[in-house]
Amino acid sequence: MAILATILWACLLLLGTVTVQSSYSLFCNYLVASKIGVRFHVIPISHLNHFWMLVDQRVLRYVKRIFGESTFTRYNWMGWELNDRYHSHHELGDVFMLVTPGRNWLYIGHPDIVMDIVRRRDDFPRCVELTQILDVFGPSVGSVEGQRWLQQRKLMASCFNEPYNEVVWSESISQATDMVRYWSSRPSVRSTADDLRSVSLGVLSKAGFGKSFKFEGHEETSHADPAASYKDSLQLILENCILLIAMGPKFFTNMPWLPFKWRQLGEAVKAFRKSMTDMYETEKREVAVGKSNVGTRRTFLSSLAKASLDAKDGEGLTEREIYGNIFVINFAGHDTVSHVFTFAVYFLAANPEMQDWLSEELRHVLGDRQPSEWNYTTDFPRLKRCLAVMYESMRLYTPVPVTKWTQDKAQSLDIRDKTILLPPNTMICLAYSSLQTDPRWWGADSLTWRPSRFIKQTAGGPGPRGKGADLDAEQFVQPKRGSFVGWSEGARDCPGRKFSQVEFVATMASLFRDWRVDPITFEGERVEDARKRVLNLIETESAMVLLIQMLHPEKAPLTWSKRKV
Repeated sequence: MAILATILWACLLLLGTVTVQSSYSLFCNYLVASKIGVRFHVIPISHLNHFWMLVDQRVLRYVKRIFGESTFTRYNWMGWELNDRYHSHHELGDVFMLVTPGRNWLYIGHPDIVMDIVRRRDDFPRCVELTQILDVFGPSVGSVEGQRWLQQRKLMASCFNEPYNEVVWSESISQATDMVRYWSSRPSVRSTADDLRSVSLGVLSKAGFGKSFKFEGHEETSHADPAASYKDSLQLILENCILLIAMGPKFFTNMPWLPFKWRQLGEAVKAFRKSMTDMYETEKREVAVGKSNVGTRRTFLSSLAKASLDAKDGEGLTEREIYGNIFVINFAGHDTVSHVFTFAVYFLAANPEMQDWLSEELRHVLGDRQPSEWNYTTDFPRLKRCLAVMYESMRLYTPVPVTKWTQDKAQSLDIRDKTILLPPNTMICLAYSSLQTDPRWWGADSLTWRPSRFIKQTAGGPGPRGKGADLDAEQFVQPKRGSFVGWSEGARDCPGRKFSQVEFVATMASLFRDWRVDPITFEGERVEDARKRVLNLIETESAMVLLIQMLHPEKAPLTWSKRKV
């Protein structure tokens, strides 16, 4: 009993100490915020408190039932921006602040202020403390600054060239064609998100690492040994990325007493690390003797190997940086795109008129040619409606938020008719969910999924189909700078933007030229009701995990059928 009492008192003392320290930090940050000159809310727990991130929504659900809606329940959970959209900025202004015990967070909801921030890269750098959580296997382009970032960014940019995009185009078509053949052979499909992840992983494996895998549907894959191959081990790692980031890879590889699923993850980590080492060492040897395809079709891996050989006087990449970038390109080039795929397919399933609109362009551009005859150079630029579907899906559900900070220096910022001074250590969030849904930039239907908003009709009547329009004369409308931050903005925008666009367009073309998708109707349900149910599922069951994603797409099974020409 004495030991138990001692442990209890120790826990209470620790809790009290943490509470006092947190309250003191919150009070100090409140004093700082009160002097800046913008409206703010105070929330008692930091967004980046790891324990709170695990329990936030469950706790807040009960708090809301007892005490009702409040600032605490509205803002004090990860991903609150997705539900709030533009409403806080309309209430509090183009700029407002959340005061937390950790740091003060400034939210920017006006495109002009966004562009001012991203152009001042040295004044408002990316906060690498947030991106360093992805340094599971080593530092990467997303988590370094200064000269190391310049060097790694240059390397990344050199990988994403037009020959590289041609490989992305052809592999996306091959993978997606096999996938829709698999889907259409089944009366219903619940594995849409899983299968789209497999397609994305297959494309990345081929284009980035020269490894080709035939598509396998989720329900026809054995899943017996996740460490059996590079593809399987990587897939398991990405599915458990949050757990791996929180605990670190060594935890899962050095603890034989762990539960079976965690030991499987440890085996996958070891297998993936071995695969990275083997691929890298093989490529490095081939580069050294001049046998690599670096000069013809460069892969991401071959570029890394060449950079390693070119290293001198600390200018090259370290081995840990090479492995870190291999992992990040897998994560960023796979998980983000696959979530956008899922949103797009479900939105299209709920909007048959938009499927017709998309198919109209695909038939016009691709005709009856076989997918193997589709040409990246001539066909991709003409598929503007496919690109519009991607932009519209990302507009409403951007996978990755963009954050900056003032680092260790105070910075001034012009806010309309006044200038404010931001203290050091102030976090800055480009409020993606507000910027990309604000009626001021997107119109009265800003919360409606409507890809045709990105297409300018130059002929024919109004409406999404535009029967009389010359499709080749249609123009893709680039959004107002700063109002769309799906790939970030400025010098640190995403180097894989074109990669993701080519992959998305090729996949959509493969799915929707000859096929249509509909939600399965439940007992007593009309198809119109099923479509509304899908839209409701997207809206109510999408949230930020590590990225913004649909949480349970399997709740709305889909069916694919041949389109009548």
